[in-house]
Amino acid sequence: MTTQKFMGKGQLIERLAAQVGNRDTAIKILQERGHLKADGKTFTAEGAKRNNMTAEERAKDRAATRSDKKPEAFKYNPKTNRATLRK
Repeated sequence: MTTQKFMGKGQLIERLAAQVGNRDTAIKILQERGHLKADGKTFTAEGAKRNNMTAEERAKDRAATRSDKKPEAFKYNPKTNRATLRK
């Protein structure tokens, strides 16, 4: 899977581009989310925070936000890019 190459910190744009098919679409999505400024190169404060997370940390953060639990309460599956509650 192409996105498996971009799992580390500082690879937010590259990972999303691999997921959606091209860099321009990824930049547009990140601008709509408020993670990139209009120039398409500069991260907002929130975008810089997300870009400084690994794919695992972002997945756990998404799951924690949805459930009001701490990110540590989740385990990550890199094949699905999802975090599920630990048992």
